[in-house]
Amino acid sequence: MITLELEKCSGCSRCEVHCSFFHSGKIGRSGARIKVVKIEDLGIDYPVVCQHCQERYCTKCPENAIEVGHLGQIIVSPTLCTACGTCEIMCPVGAIQLFEDVAYVCDLCGGDPRCVHACTMDAIHFEPQVTEAVSLTEFKKGSRRLNPEEKRLRYAMACSQVLREQWISERSG
Repeated sequence: MITLELEKCSGCSRCEVHCSFFHSGKIGRSGARIKVVKIEDLGIDYPVVCQHCQERYCTKCPENAIEVGHLGQIIVSPTLCTACGTCEIMCPVGAIQLFEDVAYVCDLCGGDPRCVHACTMDAIHFEPQVTEAVSLTEFKKGSRRLNPEEKRLRYAMACSQVLREQWISERSG
């Protein structure tokens, strides 16, 4: 699983660039399976990537185009995917999105995530031994009508709350 040290993220987007280029041969945010959410008014940049959650909401694909790989990663079959958008709607954090008529989601680059290597700030880590998947049940509530970008912002805001509180405490203490 990909883990983050949010306080180290500079928002450079190297992770997005490397991810996109590795998977599509193109440089661009649309093709990246990790997306950096920039919360300008708070000064926080938060990379959002598939959490390989307990619920596996995206695997409810009506075309059976999505399966879980041996590393726990999500694998999308481009030949079975019809771009129906069910997975995109089901993901509560916006980590899966349709691009070029296929669902794009982190597949851990086969066990060697390029975003981890690209991060010069050491903010992104790959933890292959993580056995306890995170539950996204709380994020599912209220996410149904949001688009992937709105879901990512909502998730980033919630996950960065602890860091924001720590910064406030340090400033006032």
